[in-house]
Amino acid sequence: MEVLKLSATSPKTIGLVLFQEMTATDLIGPAETFSRATISTDNGRTSRCYDVITIGVSTEACVMECGLVIQPQLDLEQAPPLDTLVIPGGGARDTRLSKKIAKWLTRRVPTTRRIAALGGGIFPLAATGLLDGKQVTTHWCLAKDIALQFPKLQVIPNRLFVKDDQFYTCAGAAAALDLSLSLIEEDYGRQFALRLAQQLVIHLKRSGEQEQFSEVLRFQVQSSDRFADISTWILCNLSADLSVEALAQRACMSPRNFTRLFKAVFRKPPAEFVTRARVTEARRRLEVPRNNIESVAASVGFQSPDAFSRAFQREMGCRPSTYRERQGVVTAEFRLPADYVPSPGLPSTHKAPAGQAGAASTTRREYKFRR
Repeated sequence: MEVLKLSATSPKTIGLVLFQEMTATDLIGPAETFSRATISTDNGRTSRCYDVITIGVSTEACVMECGLVIQPQLDLEQAPPLDTLVIPGGGARDTRLSKKIAKWLTRRVPTTRRIAALGGGIFPLAATGLLDGKQVTTHWCLAKDIALQFPKLQVIPNRLFVKDDQFYTCAGAAAALDLSLSLIEEDYGRQFALRLAQQLVIHLKRSGEQEQFSEVLRFQVQSSDRFADISTWILCNLSADLSVEALAQRACMSPRNFTRLFKAVFRKPPAEFVTRARVTEARRRLEVPRNNIESVAASVGFQSPDAFSRAFQREMGCRPSTYRERQGVVTAEFRLPADYVPSPGLPSTHKAPAGQAGAASTTRREYKFRR
């Protein structure tokens, strides 16, 4: 794996809480993700970014929901100081177990930088009262129970993960990988997290705002055999010709018959589905500061920035530029220095208005400075 080169630093300690009947993916996904993060130090050696330890409610071996057995390294009382604490889902819904974990969490929260609850792991964390008034999420099938049992929580039922103060709540399962990558991005930057995602063969690094049920997954759940693969193909080819004629040809159907069957199954025309898929992907790309709106529009298949802006407005209720502002995306702006002088013989591609030396420019011409 390609590693980040940094000065030697002490690994951050990640504590994973273990208990009976816990969800295996909530444990193994984060453990694997954090343990693979490494840096290249100044002395040429490779060092782990994180020390991952397992902390059992007791010292007994834990049998997970899937039947796998794991032995905790430490119990709750032996746990060292932690940078990040992760509570998986599963058996934590048991009242006695939840109370025991909640009591321990109350003592640990003041000295822990980040606390993450995955899926049903939110139950013991919510029982502490520390989430009262905060925005949270959980697995979609638990959202109603959480809202009823803890009415002071602001439950957002369809997010992958949510951050509020030092607390992170997550849908769990595959979304635990997304949250783990997001935490690593906080510590080591976006490019480092993306390279780690490549190492883990993750198709797409998702942000917390994305829905637990993606548009493509809904399509695949509903699709008949004739449409089984076309949604995946659309998602992987957003910049291609996705007209009704092109899609019908791929499905080996006439355009008229394709449109009729598509609408009968999905209750929306193909063009509407394609637009939704393009806008959904565009949202993710707009959150990358170096991407401008024009390049995002072209990369997801819109013929012009204006067409993209109109479609985005219909789907999201705001223009792409407004969406970026709401997400706090700061775009890099290149400005020529005040003492810029074009090199002799090179035509100028930008002229700043009088009195506005150093105005924004996109020129790539060679330049030099007065000495």
